[in-house]
Amino acid sequence: MSSPAVTPDVELDMKDVELNEMETEKQPMNAAASSPLTGSPSEKNGAVMVKVSEEKDREAAAKFTGLSKEELLEVASTPAWVRTRWALLILFWLGWLGMLAGAVAIIVQAPRCKDLPKQEWWQKGGLYRIQKVEAFQDSAADGVGDLAGLKQRMDYLSYLKVKGLVIGPLHVNPKDDQARTNLREVDSTLGTLAEFRDVLQAAKKKSLKVILDLTPNYRSESPWFGQPMDQNYDLQEKMKEAIEFWLKEGVSGIQVGSVESLNDTQILDSWKNLTEQYADDHARVLIAVTRKQDAQGIFSLLNETAGVDVLTSEYLAGLAKSDQDDAKKGETASQMIKNYIRAAGDKWAGWSLARTSSGYLDAFRGEQLLRLYHMLLYTLPGTPFTDYGDEIGLRDLPGQPAASSAIRMQWDNSANFGFSKEAQQAGSQATSNVTVQAQRGNKDSVLTFFQQLSDLRGKERSLLHGDFSDFSEAGSSIPGVFSYLRVWDQNKRFLAVLNFGAQESTITIAHPHLPPEVTLELSTDPSREKTQLSLQGLKLGPLEGLLLSFTYVA
Repeated sequence: MSSPAVTPDVELDMKDVELNEMETEKQPMNAAASSPLTGSPSEKNGAVMVKVSEEKDREAAAKFTGLSKEELLEVASTPAWVRTRWALLILFWLGWLGMLAGAVAIIVQAPRCKDLPKQEWWQKGGLYRIQKVEAFQDSAADGVGDLAGLKQRMDYLSYLKVKGLVIGPLHVNPKDDQARTNLREVDSTLGTLAEFRDVLQAAKKKSLKVILDLTPNYRSESPWFGQPMDQNYDLQEKMKEAIEFWLKEGVSGIQVGSVESLNDTQILDSWKNLTEQYADDHARVLIAVTRKQDAQGIFSLLNETAGVDVLTSEYLAGLAKSDQDDAKKGETASQMIKNYIRAAGDKWAGWSLARTSSGYLDAFRGEQLLRLYHMLLYTLPGTPFTDYGDEIGLRDLPGQPAASSAIRMQWDNSANFGFSKEAQQAGSQATSNVTVQAQRGNKDSVLTFFQQLSDLRGKERSLLHGDFSDFSEAGSSIPGVFSYLRVWDQNKRFLAVLNFGAQESTITIAHPHLPPEVTLELSTDPSREKTQLSLQGLKLGPLEGLLLSFTYVA
C-alpha cells in the first residue's frame, strides 16, 4: 500500500512537536515557567543582560563627572596654579643649567690625553731575523734551508706576534769577488726570484713585512770588499740599483751591515732617500748594523747625516758575557741602558744581543738568563731584534761558536728535528725539548713566554712609546737588580724588575709614582702565580725578572 501524502502543514507541525519535546534547559531562549528559587516568572536571558548593562552605565555616569573646558581654564587661571607652574619651570631650567655647568667643569678639570706620536710599523713590535736562510727550513731534502722552506713556516712566524722579518743576504756573492757579485740575483742554493716573490706574498697575507739584507760581500770579513766605500763608485751605483730593484719587488725595507766601514755616512743619506720614495701603502725602513760596542761611537755614525731609521749593534754583548760578576750585572745593565738612551737622543734605538759574535743566548747561562734577556729587550724603548731559535732557546753546537756554524732550527723530534727530509746519519738523532713542537702550547715554555712578551710589546701604549725612567735607585741598594718604569699618559704603567744575580734578592721599591701594590703580568719563573704583589719586601728568585703593571690614577 502506498503511504498517504504528507502536506507541508503537517511537516511544520512535526517540527514544533520535536522542539517542544527538547529539554527545557537546552532551548535557546526559554527558561522554566517560574524560577525554582523565587517561584516568580523568569525573563529571557537577553533581557536580563540588557538590564544589567544599562544599570552599570547609569552607575558609571553617576560616579564620574569631568570638568568642562571652561571650568579647567578657570581653575588653571587661579593664582595658586600660576605660581606652581612658574616654580616648576624655574626648577627645571635651574637643574638643567646645573648639570651643564657640572659637565663643563669635569671636562675642563680632567687631564687631557696626549697626542699619540707618529710611529711606523717597525716601531710597533719586534723584528725576527733569519739571516741564515740555509739553516731555517729545507724544502728540497738536500740539507740546505731555502726560500720555499721559509714560506712553509709563515704560520709559525705569524704566531710569534712580530711585525716583520729580516732575511738574508740572499744574493750571489762569490767571496771577495766584486765583479761576480750580483746584488739583484738570488743565490740558486737558496731558491729563485719567483720563490722569493712567493715568500713576500705569504708574508703579506699574515700581515708581516719583509726586510732584505743587502750587505754586499757577506761571505767575507770585509763586507765592502776592503776598498773604502767613498772611493768605490761602482759598488755605490750597484747598491743603489739593487735597493731600487728590491723595493720595486715589494720588500718593506733594506738592511746593511758593518756601516762603520763606509767611510762616508752621507752614503746612507742617498740610500735613505731611495727607501722614502717607495713609501706608498706603508713606509720602507732602512736598518744599519754596526759592530761598534760603545754608545758614543755607535751614534756618532749618525751625527752628521739623516742616517737610518734603526741602528742595531753589539752593544749589549758586554752585558751577556759569562765572565762578568753576577752581583754587578744589575748595576752594569742600568748604566749601559741609560748611556745608550742618552746617546740616542731623538733617534730610534734597536736592541739585540748580537748572536753573530757572542753566540746563542742560551749558551751563556741557560733558560733562566734567556728569559731575562727577552724581557729586557721587549720592554725597553726601541725595536727589539730576535734571531731565529732564540725564542725556543736553540743551543750552539758543542765547542763551536755560532759565528762558525749555521745552527739548524729545530721544529720537532722527527728526522733531523723537522729541518730536512734528507737522509739522517746513524746515531745522530736525540729527543729534545728545545723544539717548536715541544714548546708550542706549553704555558711554561720559553716559546710561550716569548710570544706573550711580543704580544704585550705590540699593543700596550706604555711599552710602545712610553717614557723610560730608571727606578733602580728607588729601591734598596741591590747591585744585581735593575728596575725601570715605562709610562705613557693615562694608560697602564709597566714596571720591570730584573734580578741578574744568581742569588735570591728581596727589595723594596718606594716612589711617589708607584702604588703599594701592583699586578704581576709576567715572570721569567713559570711557576710563579699571577697575582697582586706588594712593592714592600718584593722577593725575586735567582735570574728572575718580573713585569709588573698598575693603572693610572688621576
